[in-house]
Amino acid sequence: MLDLTGKLLIAMPGMGDPRFEASVVFVCSHSGEGAMGLIINKPAPEVRLAELLEQLDIDPRAEGLNRPVHFGGPVEGGRGFVLHGRDYGSSIQTLEVTDEIGMTATLDVLEDIARGTGPSQALMLLGYAGWGAGQLEGEIGRNGWLTADASADLIFGLPDERKWSAALKTLGIEPMMLSGSAGHA
Repeated sequence: MLDLTGKLLIAMPGMGDPRFEASVVFVCSHSGEGAMGLIINKPAPEVRLAELLEQLDIDPRAEGLNRPVHFGGPVEGGRGFVLHGRDYGSSIQTLEVTDEIGMTATLDVLEDIARGTGPSQALMLLGYAGWGAGQLEGEIGRNGWLTADASADLIFGLPDERKWSAALKTLGIEPMMLSGSAGHA
């Protein structure tokens, strides 16, 4: 079975779902039962990390907390996830996705970020993208997604608006050359 855990999904033009248009999804888990991922390049409109911390009664004391919270996907929009470098691990639970990247969904990571003791690189996301058994493979087969290797540099080091084209370029593809229609011989 194809295992896309730790890979990037790059939305193809014309995939048909506006929620995923020009999106890059980091796949946190993939098995025969389905897949779960987080959209890494779509800031949620008007949601800032400092405000979210205050809503959760977490005192934001650290610097740099006025950064955006991202739209992680259309499933469970009120559920939070932190994608981060592996220099951090929650004392409760962190999913070690790759050698470079972990994902934590427990409140303690936000408390640590607010104190300035959290991960050095992190994206806060609300919601996730989920696929049932065989669904993601079907979408890839219908030319909805390209897959690429993920890197912490691309996920954490680039502005959101550059991640889609940068992910395509890791495959040697120029974004302007893409077509929204698939060819099948």
